[in-house]
Amino acid sequence: MKNEKIYNKANPELAQLVSDALVILSSLGVPSVGLSARRKQKMAKAFLAVAGMRPGFSWSHVKSIEDGHRLISRQIIRYMNKYLDENISEGSYDDIRRADLILPVEAGVVLKSAKNPDADTNDGTRPYGLSMLVAEQLRRFGTPEWDTSIELFHGDHKTLTQQLKRERELARISVKIKGDIELHFSPGPHNVLQKRVIEEFLPLFGFGAELLYVGDTSSKYLHIDEAGLRALSFSEIARDKLPDVVAYSPSKNWLFLIEAVHSANPITELRLLTLRKMVAECAADTVFVTAFPDRATFRTHVKDIAWETEVWIADTPTHLIHFNGDKFLGPYPGTD
Repeated sequence: MKNEKIYNKANPELAQLVSDALVILSSLGVPSVGLSARRKQKMAKAFLAVAGMRPGFSWSHVKSIEDGHRLISRQIIRYMNKYLDENISEGSYDDIRRADLILPVEAGVVLKSAKNPDADTNDGTRPYGLSMLVAEQLRRFGTPEWDTSIELFHGDHKTLTQQLKRERELARISVKIKGDIELHFSPGPHNVLQKRVIEEFLPLFGFGAELLYVGDTSSKYLHIDEAGLRALSFSEIARDKLPDVVAYSPSKNWLFLIEAVHSANPITELRLLTLRKMVAECAADTVFVTAFPDRATFRTHVKDIAWETEVWIADTPTHLIHFNGDKFLGPYPGTD
């Protein structure tokens, strides 16, 4: 027989705690735009587990790594199941890393591998925890000191600013291009997927492709090689027209136009028509790719995917889905 839940969904105290956690995360600069209500709820609950919080506790109870509170993914799931009205299989532990805590980690609010910074990236024993600095901010939530504390958190206090900057830099997503060039994406699931396209899809299927363009949710052009694009007679270099990632393989003379879909905008028939017009004078053959983070996201968009395009799913990076069956990866002839 299943263990009885300590807190059920009708528990207003738990609902308030989750709501407070989301307010705190937002105040600390954790982005949530584009997340579903369920994704926000799970992020908040995973954050509460890392903070050692549950219904019945005031925010003064928050624990940091200095208090010895560090949890690996499976321990976070157990905590959420026991105290926060979840029923998550421990086999879903990778969701903690890939989805529930990815934004708080990237924002530097939650520290990953708090005990062993040298642990392998995919090591399931890497624990999560709060720094003493963040824990101190949380303990002020709901007190008259909270607003002032947050202002200082984002203010120009030298020691505080340096420490926060260091934590954020440790959590940023870096991509190296052509040796010494390094890109820094702002936090967010869309940028995580773009990073995986550059670091996994292109090395696997790009035939030595060179990155010509990648955007960022917080800036117009994170990287753009205008000379390279113009050399290929690329007609549109406006950011609102370009796909998320553009790369070129000199050995194949293939131009890769890639849309990274976290929540919307795969390559539909209409988008394909727009992209074809954009490269109508292009000297290279074109490969159109829609990238998804996982199969669940792909399934929500599969009915809209255009024919004569490719699909890449980051969770199974060594495979492709070809929308037509007459050939494997490669460009299709344009149509008038």
